[in-house]
Formats: sequence, C-alpha cells, structure tokens
Amino acid sequence: MADAKPEISFIGLGAMGFGMATNLVKQGYKVTGFDVWKPTLEKFEAAGGSTAMTPAESVKDKDYCVCMVATAQQAQAVLIEGDSPAVPALPRGAALLLCSTVPCAYVQGLEKQLVDLGREDIRLIDAPVSGGAGRAADGTLSIMAGGSDDSIEKGRFLLQEMSDPNKLYIVKGGVGAGSNMKMCHQVLAANQILAASEGMGFASHLGLDLENTRQAVLKSDAWAWMFEHRLPRMLDPEFKPVASALTIILKDTSIITSEARRAGFPTPMASTAEQVYFSGLGRGYGPDDDSSLIRLYNEGKGKIGPVKGLAESDESKLELVASLLKGIYLCSAAEAIAFANKCSLDLGQVFDLCINAAGGSTVLQTIGPDMIKLCRGEQLSTGSGTGFRVVARQLQAAVEEAQRLKAPVYLGSQALVLTRLARQLASQATGDVSSAFIVKVWGI
Repeated sequence: MADAKPEISFIGLGAMGFGMATNLVKQGYKVTGFDVWKPTLEKFEAAGGSTAMTPAESVKDKDYCVCMVATAQQAQAVLIEGDSPAVPALPRGAALLLCSTVPCAYVQGLEKQLVDLGREDIRLIDAPVSGGAGRAADGTLSIMAGGSDDSIEKGRFLLQEMSDPNKLYIVKGGVGAGSNMKMCHQVLAANQILAASEGMGFASHLGLDLENTRQAVLKSDAWAWMFEHRLPRMLDPEFKPVASALTIILKDTSIITSEARRAGFPTPMASTAEQVYFSGLGRGYGPDDDSSLIRLYNEGKGKIGPVKGLAESDESKLELVASLLKGIYLCSAAEAIAFANKCSLDLGQVFDLCINAAGGSTVLQTIGPDMIKLCRGEQLSTGSGTGFRVVARQLQAAVEEAQRLKAPVYLGSQALVLTRLARQLASQATGDVSSAFIVKVWGI
C-alpha cells in the first residue's frame, strides 16, 4: 500500500495562494489553509480544504508549510511577529517554503532569525513563483527554489506538485538565490509591461490605428510576451478584466531598486519604470490593471497646440513604434542579465527562465546569448548579432519623432541615453559591434 500523502499547511490564500492550495487538494493532499479574510477561508472549505484561525493552528503537526502572502512584512507577521505565528508551532525538521516575492535581504534575514530563535532545524526553501493565477490552479507555475541541499530534497515533491516539470529551477547559492532569480526576471517584466503602454501611447500620438499597430508588432521582431498579453486589456475601454494591478508590479520594482542600491548596482531602466508607476499610483490607478497606464501617455494629447511629425505613411510610423520597443527591450535585457551576473546567478538558467516566462521577447531570444558571452568574458564572433549602431540610430529616430509630437517616451529616452554611453565605450571598435555590447554599460 502506498504511503499516505503528508498533510500540508498553506498560509496565504490570495489570488495565487488559493489556486496553489486548491491544486494540492485536487492532487489528494489534506491541506489546512489560513488567511486573514474569512470569506476566503469559507471558499477554501467549499473547495475541499480545511481551515485554521491562526498561522500556529494551521501548521500544528504539519511537516510542510507553504507561505504565499503578498509582502515581506506580511511574511514576518504570520511567521514570527504576529499573533500566534507559525514558526514556534512548526514541528522539528519541518520544511518551510516561502513562495512570496520578497527581497533577497528579507529571506536571508529570515534564515538568520530562525537560527537566533533556536529553530535552525526548520528547512527553509526560498521559492518565489511566477505564472499567474491560472497556472497556480493548474500546478504549472515557474518556481525558482534556493536552499540547502537537504531542504531542497525534503521539499522537492511539493515543488514538483506546484510547478511545470520544465519550469522548476533549482538555483545554486542557497537561501536568497531563488529570490534573486525572480527579481532579475522582474526587471524584464517591469520594463516590458510599461513598454506596452509607451509603445501604444506613441502609436496613438502618431495617429495610428491601435488594433492595426497591435497586429503589426505581434508579427514583427518587436514582439514581447508582455505586449501580447497586455494589449487585449489595454484596448478594452475600461481596461478590463483586471488581471494584474499596478500595485503588484510596483511592489516588484521596489524590490529591484532597493536590492540594487544594497548591491551598489545601477538599474536605470527599472528605476525609470518605477517612477512612472509612482505617477500612475498618484493618479489613483493603483487597483487598476497595469495595462491601463497608456492613460499616462495620452493624457496630454490634443492639449498642447498643433504638432507635426516627419513620418507620413503608416508603414514608416509602425517602424518607429517597433524601433522604440526594440530599443527598450534591448536595454532592459542588458540590465536584467547584468544584474543576474552581479548576483552570481547561472546566466544560462536565468536566460532559460526568462525566454520561457513573462519576460520573453524576440530581442532577448536573439541578443541575450551574446550578452551572456560578454558577461563571461568571451569574445563574440565577427558580425555576431544585429549591428548596434543600426539599433541606436533607429531608437534615436523614434525618440526624436516623439519629441516633435510632444509625446512622452520615458523608457525610450532612458534607453537612448544608455545607447549613447555604449557608443562611447565602443568608439575604439572597428566597424559595427553587436547590439549585445550595450551590456558593457553596466560595467561588464
């Protein structure tokens, strides 16, 4: 007779946590859930789960606990500092999977707190997830797991139950490495979410039909996963349904920029995106879908007197939109890969995650491998990749046209500055260099 499946404690039954927990129920596990919102507990019971009124009650006699709350502050409360926290009640040798997106500094600090509390027996796994509520419910998430070998082995079956078989990444580097890998992916996500609004806002100022622009971009080398998946909601008159609120990606940019400051690493692209997100937050857009930020780009349209650009045909205008997007994607890819290198992550593993997840783009797919070679100190073959000067010239043409139209292009303008810096670094090179050379701006 097969061994009975172990009982699982699940803390945090929000949009992602509920799907993850109910998936485990469907897989035959007895899951005891805790959440601060009573209606969620009632819904979980209806889905076949058991519930507890406190974190401590939920983990009693459970050798496995998954924590999927929204923030590091919430994690600290339910695990250690709040009423009836989980950690003191966990059995000895229990596995604790922290699946929340939190800073590396927090999860490494949590590991130290466990030692200070005399609970070094707890096998902590740093395991942030990606993929959305649908994949959470299907058990096909991308999971980036870091921890000791013993911890990973104890929790491996649970990680496998919640993830796509091809998207479970065991990240070398111990606790904190998983969070760093998720953070580097979110550099791409944060920039490309905003780039969708920036590109379509630019298209609007150019007078292009937005549905035609959407189709043209999706068929071009300016394709990105975020662009494809945000556009249906962006083109909805009410930006519905709300699938990912602005406050969610703003939490991620705050992790990126705070960890970058801690590491002394520059993140000009993600920092620019964060400031634009703050502008949206100040306008009351926080609960709205992040695709709705096209409003920021169009709010001045028609209010600034007569403007006229140089581009006349739709074809030439679409080329400008594509050039703007490709310039942004190039610089965000370089920032993400360079940051991953700074964090001592396996760049091949990071690349595999990003091209198969929400950070994917044609630019990353084609230029990323050469960026990784440069990070590793390898030489590029002659004529490798798309010429950098061509990309820089096309981006400049887009930014200059936006200026004529008085259209804001926050990320595009920052990307243009970075290409200028890269051109100075490449000034001694004979002939054109690969677009991957942009990664050199980050001190590679």
